[in-house]
Amino acid sequence: MSDGDGPDAGWRTWANLVTVARLALLPVFFWLLFATEHRAEAAWLLALLGATDWIDGFLARRLQQVSKIGKVIDPVADRLLVISGLLAVAGAAGVPWWFAVATLVRELLVSLLTLALAALGAARIDVLWWGKVSTFVLMTTYPLFLLTTNPHHGALAPWQQSIRDVTWAFGVAGLILSWIVLFAYVRPARRALRAGRQGRGIL
Repeated sequence: MSDGDGPDAGWRTWANLVTVARLALLPVFFWLLFATEHRAEAAWLLALLGATDWIDGFLARRLQQVSKIGKVIDPVADRLLVISGLLAVAGAAGVPWWFAVATLVRELLVSLLTLALAALGAARIDVLWWGKVSTFVLMTTYPLFLLTTNPHHGALAPWQQSIRDVTWAFGVAGLILSWIVLFAYVRPARRALRAGRQGRGIL
């Protein structure tokens, strides 16, 4: 979400409502996946939650409703949805645990880096375009992995196997790219930290 230069819009905004709605749908996803036989519906709901991660930030900027609480709950909601989704898909045998753990560790490192830079007073870092691409690819592959598994561990339908093969190719590429992008943030992070210190008069 953009920092914005306008006044704080408070907590009652359309953007924050979208964020809360996305979080409220997370238990529904878990219920569909683990308490019912509606695995396909769970996969589509996970895809919807991933595809709408830009809407709250867009609304905040478009409607000039940037808020302090929104700056906090928006990224928290995004990370919570990502981490919960990938663990759930792995728990439902949609992907091997090594793939989920590799994705999870990367997400945790990004979160820790963001918190550390904020605590040290670093300037804002713009999201790298390739970072957006890798996140989009990964958040697309997890619902597809879930959609192309059999909850009863039976044989997959031909269409499922075909989609799963393609999904694996995109998933591995997205995972590798996400780690490359993580290391690409090192230099911008140093510049942001230096700029933040200079802004506060710290040598």
